[in-house]
Amino acid sequence: MGLTKTEIYTDEQNKLASLLKVLGHPARIAILQFIINQKACICNDLVEELGLAQATISQHLKELKNLGIIKGSIDGKSVCYCIDEKVWKQIQDEFNVFFNQDVKVNQCC
Repeated sequence: MGLTKTEIYTDEQNKLASLLKVLGHPARIAILQFIINQKACICNDLVEELGLAQATISQHLKELKNLGIIKGSIDGKSVCYCIDEKVWKQIQDEFNVFFNQDVKVNQCC
């Protein structure tokens, strides 16, 4: 049997790609920014705050929770959640490792 596409990459590459995929939607970035700016756990309806449909927000919250970046309860319109600071720090560290690599161009471009 052949390899799946993800199996030819390292665990670190797959993890970073999955992280970027989840964070690659502007609604998820807006949700995270809203939570961060509140500086507290959120226990209210984001529909009014973000102007998105409840089903859309629920789906984005589910993706963020599956990633582990938010924690709390999400049950229909009733939500109470916050940023998981430990996971947030791990993500920062992973981005730093990736973006702090030295890039040296050998006059080829």
